[in-house]
Amino acid sequence: MPSSILRAGLVGYGFAGQTFHAPVLSTVPGLELAAVASSQPAKVHADWPGVDVVPDVDRLLRRSDIDLVVVATPNAQHHPIARLALEAGKHVVVDKPFTLDAAQARELAALAAGRGRVLSVYQNRRFDADFLTLRDLLARGELGRPVFLESHFDRFRPQVRERWREQPVPGAGLWVDLGAHLVDQAVQLFGRPDTLQLDTAALRDQAVVEDYFHAVLRYESGPHAPLRVLLHATTLAAFGAPRYIVHGTRGSYVKRGVDPQEDALRAGQRPSAAGWGIDPLDGELTLVGSDGVPHASALPTRPGNYVDYYAAVRDAILGKGPNPVTPEQAVELMELLDLGRQSAAEGRALGAN
Repeated sequence: MPSSILRAGLVGYGFAGQTFHAPVLSTVPGLELAAVASSQPAKVHADWPGVDVVPDVDRLLRRSDIDLVVVATPNAQHHPIARLALEAGKHVVVDKPFTLDAAQARELAALAAGRGRVLSVYQNRRFDADFLTLRDLLARGELGRPVFLESHFDRFRPQVRERWREQPVPGAGLWVDLGAHLVDQAVQLFGRPDTLQLDTAALRDQAVVEDYFHAVLRYESGPHAPLRVLLHATTLAAFGAPRYIVHGTRGSYVKRGVDPQEDALRAGQRPSAAGWGIDPLDGELTLVGSDGVPHASALPTRPGNYVDYYAAVRDAILGKGPNPVTPEQAVELMELLDLGRQSAAEGRALGAN
C-alpha cells in the first residue's frame, strides 16, 4: 500500500504535459509532481523549479519513489511507454487517446489487471462545466426522454501548424484528438450506440490529415431508443455552432460556448485560482408545460473541475474510491474510434455492438 503522499512522474513536457497535467495534478492534496522525463529541463524548471528532470523514461521508471507515471507524449508513444511503466510496477495515467487502436488498449488493460495496478485515461472533458450540467439535467428527467443530441467542438484555426498532430503520422488527426472526447461523453450519457457512421475530410488549405469530422451514433435498442447523437468538430468555424443542442419529449436545452478551463490553463492559471471552472454562460432550457406552451428560462452552468479527475485517481490508488476512467471504458472507446475510421473509409454506417 503506498503512502498517503503519492509521487507522480510525468513523461513529456509538451503541450499536454505542461498545460493539462502538471498544473492539474499538482493541485491535488496528497499528489506530488516529483519528476519529469523531458529533453527540455529549462522549460520544466521555469514552471516547476523544485521538480527533478530526468533525460529519459528509463531513468524515471527506475526510481522507486515514483508511484504514478503520467504519459503525456505524442499519441504513438502512449502504448509502449505505458507498457513499460506497468511492467515496472507503476500506476499509470495516459493522456487521450489511450492508444493507437483497440488491440493495444486491450493489451494494456490485461497487463494492468495482471499487475494489480491502476490504469486510467485522462478524459478531462468528463469534468467540463457544460457536460456536468447536461449530465445532471438528463438525470433529473426534465427533458423527458432524450431523442436528439448534437455535440459540437468548433474552432477557427485556418493555418496548418508544423506539429505532429497535423502531420500524416500515427495518432494524428481530429477524430482521435477531439473525437476521443465527444464519443466518450456520448457513451457516458447514453451507453454504446448500435451503429456509428463517420465522415471526415481535410478542409483547410495544405491540410494533410482530417481537420473535420461528423459522426452519427444511432441508438435503436435499449433504454434510450430511438435516439440520434450527432458529433461534429471542425477547425474552420469562425462562428461556431452551440456546444450542445438537446431535444427531448418534454423540451430542449441549448448551450453555447466552451468550458473555460483549457483557456485558463493555456494562460498560465492554476486550478487553485479563485473562480476556477466557472462558466459564465448559462444554457437555455425550454420546457413545454401542461398548457402546451413552451417556457424558456436560463439554466445556470455548474462549475467544472479537472482536478476532480486526479483526485479520483489518487483515491483509486489508495483503495478509497473507483477509477474515474477504467481500462474497460478506455478499450470500449478505442473500439469505437477504430470503428469510426473503418466507417469513414467504407462510407457507410457500421454496427457498434
